[in-house]
Amino acid sequence: MVLEKRPLGGTGIEVSCLGLGTVKIGRDQAVKYPAKFRLPDDRQVEELLGTARDLGINLIDTAPAYGISEARLGKLLSDRDHWVLCSKVGEEFRDGISSFDFSARHTRFSIERSLTRLNTDYLDLVLVHSDGNDLDIINHSDCLDELAKLKQSGLIRAYGMSTKTTGGGLLAAQRTDVVMVTCNIRDRDDIPVIQHGARLGKGILIKKGLISGHLTESDNPADPVRQNLEFIFAQRGVSSIVIGTINKSHLIDNVGKTRRVLQNS
Repeated sequence: MVLEKRPLGGTGIEVSCLGLGTVKIGRDQAVKYPAKFRLPDDRQVEELLGTARDLGINLIDTAPAYGISEARLGKLLSDRDHWVLCSKVGEEFRDGISSFDFSARHTRFSIERSLTRLNTDYLDLVLVHSDGNDLDIINHSDCLDELAKLKQSGLIRAYGMSTKTTGGGLLAAQRTDVVMVTCNIRDRDDIPVIQHGARLGKGILIKKGLISGHLTESDNPADPVRQNLEFIFAQRGVSSIVIGTINKSHLIDNVGKTRRVLQNS
């Protein structure tokens, strides 16, 4: 069984219902995962990407704030036409510290840099990497206006926002093509955003679906991963859950559980 693909709202893009998050191939500082890890070498990254492709995954999620993730993907990804590349704008990460710039100038600079790093002529999706002040970014910066211009010029196919507040998510669903929100059995605050986005026909991506590796048996003694997958996919309108891993076995296991969840839904 091939991993199911779903429409990314009205963008004309189809994404695998699980996407691969790539922060762990580029950054090991100031991350919120429960266990320490080392960045994989190029051979390991190529094997991970090959496994993802073999499993039917086509969505790759990266960002300038993910250290050297973009540059490594640009060097190691093959067959550009297979992949839906999602990157971000707004957040920079240097010397262990994040900074933010949502100006039009920096937005365009960031996109052009990502195109070079990822070795591609276009990005399928660009998300605003929020600092938590979602409404202020939407209402008082020219970031979204610049992204609209970049879409019109063909450098990006679609744009949206990775939000951190329910209010920001609701407004982003109105103003953009795609919203990335947090959703899991512990954090349900953004379910109204998913519902609103579904009504508007917008793409919905899920982050922290497995609580960034913090799932425990107290969440569900039998299978906390499967429980979260069942909960998220029960929400109408979800396009894909982005799961960050550098462990091939975990990726294979998550895809297998996703297939079984969707078969039984």
